[in-house]
Amino acid sequence: MAASRNDPPDAQVAIVEWEDLQQELGRLWSLSCALKNAKDRKEALALKLEAIIKERNAHMAQSNELEDKKRNLEKQKLVMGEILMRSKKSSDLAKHHRDQLFVCTRRLLIASKSLSGAFTQMQEANRILFGQRGHGHLCNLQRMLRARQQYMVAQVSLIYPVKESTTASCEGTLNSDSKMSGHQAGLPLSDESTSSQRSSTLTICGLELAAPFLKKASFFKDKKELQRSATALGYVAHVVMLIATFLDVPLRYPLKFGGSRSYICDNAPSIEPATSASLAPNSVAKSAPKSVEFPLFLEGQDNTRAAYAVFLLNKDIEQILNSVGKESLGPRHVLQNLKLLTRTIRAENYIDL
Repeated sequence: MAASRNDPPDAQVAIVEWEDLQQELGRLWSLSCALKNAKDRKEALALKLEAIIKERNAHMAQSNELEDKKRNLEKQKLVMGEILMRSKKSSDLAKHHRDQLFVCTRRLLIASKSLSGAFTQMQEANRILFGQRGHGHLCNLQRMLRARQQYMVAQVSLIYPVKESTTASCEGTLNSDSKMSGHQAGLPLSDESTSSQRSSTLTICGLELAAPFLKKASFFKDKKELQRSATALGYVAHVVMLIATFLDVPLRYPLKFGGSRSYICDNAPSIEPATSASLAPNSVAKSAPKSVEFPLFLEGQDNTRAAYAVFLLNKDIEQILNSVGKESLGPRHVLQNLKLLTRTIRAENYIDL
């Protein structure tokens, strides 16, 4: 049997005998059928394998997706755990706030009850205040008290009149002293001029106040002038005591009335008495100084102590003036301040203060 053209050049050519041809053809036919069956099986296996590969790929994809979902699930579990912890903390905080709110609510209820009681008391107080025995009654009583004070001060003004008098003034008055004499007394001085000796001065019961600021009492013309000055200061002291009593004003510098031999007390003196300095020069001062009395007269007294006494007397008048809403005219205007005080109290608007 000749070789085929498509056979490779090195292929061996088999020679089959005629007697064996049919057998060989049978064998070839069976091989051809077996090859065909093998191809069919191969194609079937290829289809199955392709289906299995597709299924395996789908399974792998599902497995990968499942792993991703598992990882996402773990993350969500962690987030959920944090959320649960936060929720627990928030729940505890809300419980704490609820307890505080409950306590505050109870306090608010108690406070509202107290406020209601206070409001009721306030209404009752307003009813009492504006009632028949309330504020109106108090105002009427105050007006009556001021009217009585005004009447009593007017009576005192009639007993001790403070008037202007144009006369020849003495060598020095409380309103016309020189700056040098005031400096010797250690007191604040005004800047008033003292050029004229005849001027309009104030008197109390016709007596002028001589100035106890001179170095010696012998500078006065006679002893009667000292006595008249001491008497005038005694009058002023009596008027101040009476008005302070009427107005219920506790004087900072209490007065010991003795007519023309009156004294004024200083509980914290800035001028130490000369006798204590001479008797005990080396003694240690006590922590609480005793009350010192200063004379409201010059006869037989040191002029500095007498000047300081008049200064304190004017301070008492200034205190009473301040209690009725007036300011002092100055530290040297004793009778002027006294006249302003009586005029203020006797004014018509004093009752309506």
